[in-house]
This record gives sequence, structure tokens and C-alpha cells, in this order.
Amino acid sequence: MEGMNVMELIIDRVTKNYGSKIACDRISTTLHNGVYGLLGANGAGKTTLMRMMCGLSKPTSGNISYNGIDVSREEYRDMLGYLPQNFGYYPEFTAQDFMMYIAALKGIPKSRAKARTAELLEMVSLKNEARKKIKIFSGGMKQRLGIAQAMLNDPQILILDEPTAGLDPKERVKFRNMISRMGADRIILLSTHIVSDIEHIANTILVMKSGQLIHEGSLDEIISVIGGKVWECIVSAKTADELSLKYPIINTRNENGSVFLRLVSDKKPCGNAENAQATLEDLYLYYFNEEMTEGCAI
Repeated sequence: MEGMNVMELIIDRVTKNYGSKIACDRISTTLHNGVYGLLGANGAGKTTLMRMMCGLSKPTSGNISYNGIDVSREEYRDMLGYLPQNFGYYPEFTAQDFMMYIAALKGIPKSRAKARTAELLEMVSLKNEARKKIKIFSGGMKQRLGIAQAMLNDPQILILDEPTAGLDPKERVKFRNMISRMGADRIILLSTHIVSDIEHIANTILVMKSGQLIHEGSLDEIISVIGGKVWECIVSAKTADELSLKYPIINTRNENGSVFLRLVSDKKPCGNAENAQATLEDLYLYYFNEEMTEGCAI
């Protein structure tokens, strides 16, 4: 499509401090059209970065711009769609009324808003629920409505924070397919703890840890970081307990009185361990095992 090549969202040495805490630390990257997956444990700085990209939070230092337009300008917001992690709904509104209300807030003319609302509610499989009140919606239906409202102004940049929260597996597949289709002619950034969602649809994966962008690349490029570090072995229950104290355990199951383990380790963890093909989930556990053991949700 014409204009695709000029899509350029530049994040230039962006830092965000909250007092003495550094939430984002000198992050630099450039996004073009396509789907980007933002991966990291809770507290990694993902939501802070996304809020700055939406112009809702001002960087302590650094700049974010889209095709030369600073994110603080109204012109930029007109091109932006955003679904925050905890999106507010009006329970007494119908889905259609809610969409029209959000459209009015975004300054979309009523005639266009009505047509766009009908189109989007059909796209997220809520056409038959258009006149039903949001208070009777399931979590997944509310999340689909949130995705629809983010698309009202046909944004060039779509930022989704935990968009698959509350979706069942079937709904997640439909969402992934929808996002994949939309990514051809816009920039889409989504953050999720569901690693498989990113694995299936992201053209580029961004990995954040402790406020820093530590990796960026395609799925194969990202996974290559732990090539040769994923192992599988069958051991006794006692050995399994010992290994679980030393290494991130990805998978475990009982097998005829023994224990099958899949784990991540820089070196061979035990005598009969064999290398296995690495996945994005393996990488997640390799980098964020410490946060998980400290009780941080994934």
C-alpha cells in the first residue's frame, strides 16, 4: 500500500523516572508497519513505555515521534488507537452507545461513527450484542469491545496493553488472526503475558527487562539467544527436586516412576540431558525466572 514505507515511529533514548526508580532506561528503537510484540515480566517497564508512546506520560528525557510529529501533539493522537490494560466501561451503556460515546470523545462525525461502529462490532463478533448492556458481557466480550473502540478512528498506530486478557483460547485465535490482518498497513504494538500470542503474530519481538530493551528481532533471532541452552532429561524424583532448585523448569511430568524435565541452563545440567529446540516460552523463563520466583505474575 502507498505510504507504508514512510511509517516510522521513533523512540529516541527515552527514560522515565519515578523518584529514584527508573521505569524505562534509555530505550531506543524504530517501529515501521507490522506487528510488534512486547515481552517482559511485570515491572519490566512495558506499560510505562506504552503510556509514553500514547502521549499519556511524558518522558523524563528522550523523545518519541511519528513521521516527525511529537507524541504530545493533537495531530499524533488523531492517528492513535489505544487499549489500556485496565479499560473503563460504563455498565449501563449498550455496546453501540459506548462506541458512539467514545467516537464523540475522539471527534468523529456522527454519521461516520455510526457506520464505523457497525463495521467494528461485526469485526469483533459483537454485532448481535450491539444493543445489549455491557454489564451482562463476559470478560472476553468486554475485551473485544475494547479492541473495537481502539480502532474507531482507523488508527495508523495501534497500542494494545494485555489485549488477550479474559479471552478464551478460541477467542484468542480469532484475535490473533484479526491483528495479523490489520498489521499490514499500520504499526501495532501489543504487550501480553501469553507468550504464544506474540509467538504466533509478531513480526518483531521486543524483550524488556528492568526498564531496558535487551533484545529486538524476529522470532528466530530472539530464540537464537538461548540456542543450545534448553535441555530435556528423565531423572529420579530426588534429582528432579535438586535440579528445580538450580534451573528454570519449563515443563515436568511423571513417567513410569521417573520425572521428565525440560529446563533452561547455560551448561549441561545432568549426565543424560539432551539439547532440545528452543521456543519463545523457553526464552521468557530463561530471562525472567528470578522475577517469577519472587512472586511476580507472568
